[in-house]
Amino acid sequence: MAIELKQQKKGVTHLAIQGELTIYSVLEHKEALFPYLSSAKEIQIDLADVTEIDSAGLQLLMFLKQEAVSRGITFSLSQHSEAVVEVLELLNLSKHFGDPIVISADWKSS
Repeated sequence: MAIELKQQKKGVTHLAIQGELTIYSVLEHKEALFPYLSSAKEIQIDLADVTEIDSAGLQLLMFLKQEAVSRGITFSLSQHSEAVVEVLELLNLSKHFGDPIVISADWKSS
């Protein structure tokens, strides 16, 4: 589990999640990400390096979006990994987040 602060300026915080976003790491992720909700005007989370995501990881992303919206913070997800796209599509939640998803030509076909 790793969360990298890629950039933070003028109220915009760009973070990257690396590794698994599963029930085994979601509490650590929540504790690391939640403080940014009190200091940012906009939060962008890069998901390119998420290797696995389960329902707990998805719930965390939904929780963060809900909290951000309730605080008037712009929240977006970017660079979705193949694992993230598979789960969002399977559960028909792409529209919930409202972020554009780019499908890589390098991904394996199912």
